[in-house]
Amino acid sequence: MKNELVVKDNALINASYNLEVTEQRLILLAIINARETGQGITSDSKLEIHAHDYASRFDVSNSGAYKALKEAVNNLFDRQFSFKEPDKQGNLGVVRSRWVSRIKYIDATATLEVTFAPDVVPLITRLEQHFTSYQLKQVAQLTSKYAIRLYEMLIAWRATGKVPEIELSEFRNRLGVGDNEYTAMNNFKSRVLEPAIKQINEHTDITVKVEQHKKGRTISGFSFKFKQKQQPKIEKPKDLKRDPNTPDFFIKMTDAQRHLFANKMSEMPEMSKYSQGTESYQQFAVRIAEMLLQPEKFRELYPILEKAGFNP
Repeated sequence: MKNELVVKDNALINASYNLEVTEQRLILLAIINARETGQGITSDSKLEIHAHDYASRFDVSNSGAYKALKEAVNNLFDRQFSFKEPDKQGNLGVVRSRWVSRIKYIDATATLEVTFAPDVVPLITRLEQHFTSYQLKQVAQLTSKYAIRLYEMLIAWRATGKVPEIELSEFRNRLGVGDNEYTAMNNFKSRVLEPAIKQINEHTDITVKVEQHKKGRTISGFSFKFKQKQQPKIEKPKDLKRDPNTPDFFIKMTDAQRHLFANKMSEMPEMSKYSQGTESYQQFAVRIAEMLLQPEKFRELYPILEKAGFNP
């Protein structure tokens, strides 16, 4: 699978919603397809998702893909989510929105046609100060809807590798757990939290540990620590043409590599001269990732990149 990049605004990552696995996958595919085709996403865009595309990317049967697309016509159209949004004075209000304003299934071509709701579009397309990006392959093997949601929440904090305590009711809302679902803590852990963590540790690029917090004897919230998995080293013959001292030295990195090492470099003292006083580590990491696309800056930053563990 190629490194298809999914980008979502963190307001959407932290939103409260309840989507089944197939519905989350369809939305991710729509985002990917819009990027790959260069079509972009607007409130008028009709984004196409083909059953064979769904089947190949998520390793399911063709019949399973046809069923997922057909069911989405009714199920996805009815889904809603909420997120917090400030007004001009900075006062937070809760916005409720549908995911899609229009959806159509074409049986003859096994194609789903989706138009995102107006409130969703800027949250998906806005690549500004606060965003989270990841490769589709990281969630392709997750079969728990809670695992997908938890993975998205975690990597929004990948610059630090730590997610501060999330109050229990807020955490349940973000995961999409209904008020009447898994109300007993032992059920919540065994049916929601523990399977989600197990899948993330087995199938994604990070390993995560959870810490529970209590008020008295009652669990009041959870925090998380996670780290990037060690990637297996592949021995490559030394390329004499890629000498860092040559004027044309440049090594093309994947999006995943750029963002991984940009996050590491953002906290290194050697990078302090490149930072801007008002930006967060996450914002600084975004700029570093862009700098690594520029050959001149890449050569300049290469010694720091090597110190961060980059080994082409």
